[in-house]
Amino acid sequence: MKVIIDTARCNGHGECVIEAPDVFDLPDDSDVAVVREESPDDTRRAEVERAAAMCPVTAILIEG
Repeated sequence: MKVIIDTARCNGHGECVIEAPDVFDLPDDSDVAVVREESPDDTRRAEVERAAAMCPVTAILIEG
């Protein structure tokens, strides 16, 4: 699976970091979240899908 954040949509709410902190981060000096692990293994699929579902601006894309 590949995880992508649409930085044009992300508003830095941080819900993704709460749901999947090993995959997402919200740096102190940034207004948008970043992907820490672009290709997490499938054991993390459920938490990444929850993070995508929790994003209030649907900025998280999951491919594969």
